[in-house]
Amino acid sequence: MKGRESEDPETKASMKEMAARALWHLAKGNVAICRSITESRALLCFAVLLEKGPEAVQYNSAMALMEITAVAEKDAELRKSAFKPNSLACKAVVDQVLKIIEKADSDLLIPCVRVIGNLARTFKATETRMIGPLVKLLDEREAEVSREASIALKKFAGSENYLHVDHSKAIINAGGAKHLIQLVYFGEQMVQIPALVLLSYIALHVPDSEELALAEVLGVLEWASKQSFMQHDETLETLLQEAKSRLELYQSRGSRGFHHKLHQ
Repeated sequence: MKGRESEDPETKASMKEMAARALWHLAKGNVAICRSITESRALLCFAVLLEKGPEAVQYNSAMALMEITAVAEKDAELRKSAFKPNSLACKAVVDQVLKIIEKADSDLLIPCVRVIGNLARTFKATETRMIGPLVKLLDEREAEVSREASIALKKFAGSENYLHVDHSKAIINAGGAKHLIQLVYFGEQMVQIPALVLLSYIALHVPDSEELALAEVLGVLEWASKQSFMQHDETLETLLQEAKSRLELYQSRGSRGFHHKLHQ
């Protein structure tokens, strides 16, 4: 807008902050508004603001993206139109969000982790660059960060994701199993359960993994199934039993070479 060009930088920044905040609140749960936002150039703008904006503008932009992607996660049409993997705007948003996740040192971290989780169904099997940085966060000192990383990764490895086998393998290859075992055994309950859900899905989808056998994941799942927090969660209990059965099946009929390797 021509008339705005002469505004002083402080006023401009303040208006951007308010606009991003308004869009964040408007987008929440509203498909029509999210469609309007994504059909404009807003996604590209958010990517630029995340990178270069003042702190408050960055935060409001991250929160807006979190709400827009949360709506897109549940609305296939919006997901397909706004977050095509090869679209420039989507790529810019993902690149910027990943930079923040890799740095892992700001208030933007949790909304950005949620953005990637919300977009889990839009990534191709070959696009695994977001798995490593999320797996690293499982090793965080802060339980809340590990919890959010577990929840985001579950959206990649869960059965409702068409590419769950590829993503589960990528999580194992990034060293996810050992972090998840630590969280299941020693994590606070807020992180223990999401970590157990994720570990169960990985075991269910890649039961023949040598890494899971070497890490004795079956023993971890056995231990978890006897814990008191399991008694109130039938869905988790069913998932855990399925994962255990699959692991038992594969590990008992594993080829001789495989067992030989295990015992070396």
